[in-house]
Amino acid sequence: MSPDQALRIAYSSGLDLILISPGAQPPVCRIADWGKYKFEQDKREKEAKKKQNTVEVKEVQLTCRIDTHDFDTKVRNAVRFLGDGNKVKVVLRFRGREMSHQQLGRDILDRFKAATAQAGTVDREPVLDGRTITMIISPLREKDKKEMAKQAAAAAAAAASASAGAAQTPENPDKGAEN
Repeated sequence: MSPDQALRIAYSSGLDLILISPGAQPPVCRIADWGKYKFEQDKREKEAKKKQNTVEVKEVQLTCRIDTHDFDTKVRNAVRFLGDGNKVKVVLRFRGREMSHQQLGRDILDRFKAATAQAGTVDREPVLDGRTITMIISPLREKDKKEMAKQAAAAAAAAASASAGAAQTPENPDKGAEN
């Protein structure tokens, strides 16, 4: 249909000719009320925006002299953040002479990585930048969670079979004997 003919049909029925897809060959148009079309388009965009999941980056700060209870609290907060679907930026700051003991900081970050392994995966490995070491952990996807659950079930089954096998073997008679 020619554009002039489409315009005549649209205006005769009291509607507008709306260009839907200008890049297509031939261009795609629709005969509709412009106000109603715009309202429905805005409504669809708002609905899509509501369903959109925004990922925030939460920060957890550590030092290389952190105590176990404080470390556990930081891990618990990071696991909660990961459970909410947010990324976690772990920042370990060195102060003063602590810079000469960077391996202690890396060990703490390795412990942190192991403690949050059930809730997230490391996006960016620990990197030294000035006086800070930074690591980013992102939450596990559903596929990763299922895979981890399968591995945990397999490990539990292996441990159960190993303990059942150990219970059936006779004890070593020389075990408690003294020479």
